[in-house]
Amino acid sequence: MLVVTGRVTARPETFAALREAALAHVARSRAEPGCLKHSVHVDCEDPLTLFFYEEWADRAALDTHFARTGSHEFMTAIRELAATSTRVKVLPIVERT
Repeated sequence: MLVVTGRVTARPETFAALREAALAHVARSRAEPGCLKHSVHVDCEDPLTLFFYEEWADRAALDTHFARTGSHEFMTAIRELAATSTRVKVLPIVERT
């Protein structure tokens, strides 16, 4: 399993549009094969910042997700609406029994 995180901060005048784009992206992503969890949260310390948390079954599912048109469109929206963003972090998780 892979965990993916990211953070994006909107400008005050673009927060509503960025939040709407993020929620649409999350809903689309949840329907994709291999998506175990996909969520977006407003940062309690900075209400203009959105934090993304995702879990993917494997690298192939994540690569397919990144290649989708919807993912490219969302990244374009981030570039247009965000004041800042962080690089996406992909963390492999080893589950032990």
